[in-house]
Amino acid sequence: MDGKTILPRSEVPEEFTWNLSDIFASDDKWNEELEALKAYPERMAAYAGKLGESAKTLLDWFTLSDEITVRVSKFVQYASCRSDQDVGNSFYQGMRSKAFSTAVALNSAGSFEASEIMAIPDETLARFYAEEPKLETYRRSIDKLRRRKAHILSPECEKILAAAGEISESPDRTFSMFHNADMRYPDVTDAKGEVHTLTDGTFVPMLMSADRTLRENAFKAYYKRAGEFRNTYASTLDAQFKQLKFFADARHYNSTLEASLDVTEVPVEVYTNLIDAVHGNLGKMYRYVELRKKILGVDELHMYDVYTPIVADADVEISFEEAKKTALEALAVLGKDYTDVLEEAFSNRWLDVYENTGKRGGAYCTGNGWPHPYVLLNHKDNLDSMFTLVHEMGHAMHTWHSCKYQPVNTAEYVIFVAEVASTCNEILLMRHLLGKTDDRKQRAYLINHFLDQFKGTLYRQTMFAEFELQMGKMAESGEALTADALSAKYLALNKLYFGDTMISDDEIALEWTRIPHFYYNYYVFQYATSFSAAVAIANRILREGESAVKDYKKFLSGGCSKEPVELLRDMGVDMRTPAPVNDALSLFGELIDELSALLG
Repeated sequence: MDGKTILPRSEVPEEFTWNLSDIFASDDKWNEELEALKAYPERMAAYAGKLGESAKTLLDWFTLSDEITVRVSKFVQYASCRSDQDVGNSFYQGMRSKAFSTAVALNSAGSFEASEIMAIPDETLARFYAEEPKLETYRRSIDKLRRRKAHILSPECEKILAAAGEISESPDRTFSMFHNADMRYPDVTDAKGEVHTLTDGTFVPMLMSADRTLRENAFKAYYKRAGEFRNTYASTLDAQFKQLKFFADARHYNSTLEASLDVTEVPVEVYTNLIDAVHGNLGKMYRYVELRKKILGVDELHMYDVYTPIVADADVEISFEEAKKTALEALAVLGKDYTDVLEEAFSNRWLDVYENTGKRGGAYCTGNGWPHPYVLLNHKDNLDSMFTLVHEMGHAMHTWHSCKYQPVNTAEYVIFVAEVASTCNEILLMRHLLGKTDDRKQRAYLINHFLDQFKGTLYRQTMFAEFELQMGKMAESGEALTADALSAKYLALNKLYFGDTMISDDEIALEWTRIPHFYYNYYVFQYATSFSAAVAIANRILREGESAVKDYKKFLSGGCSKEPVELLRDMGVDMRTPAPVNDALSLFGELIDELSALLG
């Protein structure tokens, strides 16, 4: 099988599918777990009003919470993976719905935890630590809760908010079902008149084609179809930001941004400073756009010209087997213990590799390391897909290390550091590939790909982050997120970030309709901050070797044992300053100069 053939799920060879039996041997076993989990709310209720009674009671509560966390994580992961492998399968959609309902019910049953722990006097808590040393394992979790005291409500209100959690998932679920399962696109033709199947999964690969006719036709057909449902897309985003505002207001935050970032202990200034730093470096982006226009030799550079490689004839087909082999070579610098786990993942089917009919688009790694993480791909046998592979395996290795070396309550790393390991892997792969060739054309091709990473991660994701910030402010001021308003704001940002050399085609105003991360609560800015941090970390690993690798594995194993900015500072990267962003974009400028020299 290759990345060109799109089969029904039932016809995909088993070796290219993930082995979910590592979680549950069958759907029947999952249903047995569903019944078993129903006993927990009563057990949890027995602790209500008692968490401050004694050190033993508090420890017993945390022990029970750990048990529930692991079981629910596995329970939800199985259902989510099953539903994502074919979002049109109503049976597994029902399973996913039951999983999230169960998780919300358990969360609601334990909603008294925060307010009760808040109410324990400092001197009483100090005595608890002295009486029961095992509580030290939970000091970090307790401190995180008590830090947010001003935003924790009464037990009754917390229960209501917990119960509303399922409703808050509705915009994302609606978008996913509509965009992945229901949307259909017309076939498109290339310069030779050959017909191509346009899907959400084939859209970007078509934009990477050397055939400009195919690129333009795919671009216009995709957004024409999206435009027919622009109001539906806008309605789901409006609901998304309304629910964010509801929870932010309920918890007495000044903004939806502050509410979202506070959960992960990230200062708001990190977000706004990123946007300011990128604005200060837009001149480099404009230079890149001008170079792309010059090398492609076009009179006008359009948005459908953004993805195609500048040195198109240096592109090669890369099978999944070759991608795995190259990934292992590139990441060998991280040690045999690291690559041994990668080989285990490849051999034991932690990955779901190719696109099939109805499969969720894009790629991701599940955040659960019990028994191990899983990775969803839509592999296309090209360089971009090889980078996606190492990216998602970076997530998998981060999850694996954190769950292996941290106690349950600090095993889950926060989203601010979630993209560091994945992006570090990509940079190590790029440096590995550049180190293997002196061929000017191949080097130019690879450098262009590296530049595209900067463009797609640092610039594009910051543009997305700025768009999210604007949507949040619209919702907070009572302004509806209509299709017209969203399109106008998005087009203006596109023009700002790409500059006058780029033709910001009218269709690009609708790009917001296809971005699933807008339903992830101010997530995307972390791609940009993580990329900046990853550049610094990868450079240190390649420069210092073993000592840097040792520190890096401490970072991978850190979970949420420290504030995320502190975990990165231990690696020598201070994201509270603009230095990492400015340094990364200085490299971007140097790469533009090298590519310009290589291509004359």
